[in-house]
Amino acid sequence: MATASTKTVPPIRAVERLVANHRDFLVFVERRVGSRAIAEDILQQAFVHGIERASQIRDDESVMAWFYRLLRNAVIDRQRSTGSAEHALQRFARELEDAEAPPPDVVAVVCKCIAQLAEALEPAHAEALRRIEVDGVAVKDYGAEQGITANNAGVRIFRARKALREQVMRSCGTCAEHGCFDCTCGT
Repeated sequence: MATASTKTVPPIRAVERLVANHRDFLVFVERRVGSRAIAEDILQQAFVHGIERASQIRDDESVMAWFYRLLRNAVIDRQRSTGSAEHALQRFARELEDAEAPPPDVVAVVCKCIAQLAEALEPAHAEALRRIEVDGVAVKDYGAEQGITANNAGVRIFRARKALREQVMRSCGTCAEHGCFDCTCGT
């Protein structure tokens, strides 16, 4: 005969206990991540994980401790993943700041159609290219102008450059790969 400590809690009872403590769990996670939306995402994922594993809980008392441990691990995993992404964005922003401007003779021969192609991009990308590449505004200063972080500004200019590169390839074809030093587009 099974004792109370080795008896498996029926999954429905464990799930009911977890759902009954939803608000406490949300407060617990929100205090650690500083954002209600992120806390809700983490908690929702933890509930899915918890419900899948509810039958593994051995007694009614351990369900709470087990779920809090699951939440702590989920918060740590989230912080690790966002931390590494944040470091990568900071490194990219520093690289952009340290990049050297092309020599004046190269700037003078760049195809004039590039400006027209840039204007066809998404407005935020066109603005980022104009302010950073043409006006020479530093990425962090552009971010401050736009009310975004330097990291977000770095991502925006990266995406803008990529979009412009794709636009040039569509418009100019093979000459885009080799440079527009002999432009025949008439602009």
